[in-house]
Amino acid sequence: MKLASLKHGRDGRLVVVSADLHWFTDAFLIAPTLQAALDDWERCEPHLRALSESLEHGAVPRGRFHEREAASPLPRAYQWADGSAYVNHVELVRKARGAEMPASFWTDPLMYQGGSDSFLAPRDPIPLADEAWGCDLEAEVVVVTGDVPQGVSATEALDHIRLVGLVNDVSLRNLIPAELAKGFGFVQSKPSSALSPVFVTPRALGDRFKDGKLSGTLSVQLNGADFGRADAGVDMTFDFGTLIAHLAKTRPLGAGTIIGSGTVSNRDADGGPGKPVADGGLGYSCIAEIRTVETLLGGAAKTPFLKHGDTVRIEMLDDKHHSIFGAIEQTVAAV
Repeated sequence: MKLASLKHGRDGRLVVVSADLHWFTDAFLIAPTLQAALDDWERCEPHLRALSESLEHGAVPRGRFHEREAASPLPRAYQWADGSAYVNHVELVRKARGAEMPASFWTDPLMYQGGSDSFLAPRDPIPLADEAWGCDLEAEVVVVTGDVPQGVSATEALDHIRLVGLVNDVSLRNLIPAELAKGFGFVQSKPSSALSPVFVTPRALGDRFKDGKLSGTLSVQLNGADFGRADAGVDMTFDFGTLIAHLAKTRPLGAGTIIGSGTVSNRDADGGPGKPVADGGLGYSCIAEIRTVETLLGGAAKTPFLKHGDTVRIEMLDDKHHSIFGAIEQTVAAV
């Protein structure tokens, strides 16, 4: 089952989308918004699934689904927490700035609390007031939970995953060092992110979502050129069950909590840093990583951060080369 929110008011209008992303049908008789459906999932999910099946058979009124008309599935959420499940990425970025990585990073997840009051639509521009801030993309996988009890185990946490999707977790890299130096975390350096046009139930993903990990090539394009081709199921140190359990260690989580994987990152076949796609590698899911590799290999970063007019596209295709979650496609715009 695939769910989306068409642009309507502050929280969108819940629709069910066909597996091929060509059609949608309104779900307002079941729940007006995705958050409302998540709040009452036990009642709503069977009805939404039945509606999805009817849509696939052409048995309900339908309209063409246009991704440009979609808001993020959750235009605002009660909670957005982003982890760093791909520790390879963390290790590389810390190396570039000469920082030792504690051994505990391989056993205890990193996570920060992001702003969730405003998610950009998947085709909305990335507003950037000052190019000197160092705007970066971050291609990640996200899950959305139902209500999660405090102290849940990593295995039990998997049963609380309702939906899976993608995110462009926008970062302002040049603002990060000063914020971290205060010892109090990210605020200004983490502006609004954008979610994929549709979220998908784990059941509909089949074996692609297994043991708390989403497998498949996460395609990242920058200005039309291939930038990243990492497999989201490879080199993921912490699965989503572990990330959820980490967040719920000291508090319950409310339905609609979004949890990110952190930047998807694969090592090269020889165990070293990944190579650019142009050099036969799997590339990168953020600019900071290629800049790190450039610094480690050549002493200085060469790839610039995003500038006004640059366009980013993030997508995952199935085995038949059909988009699973739709595409996040954004152009950086001056504000």
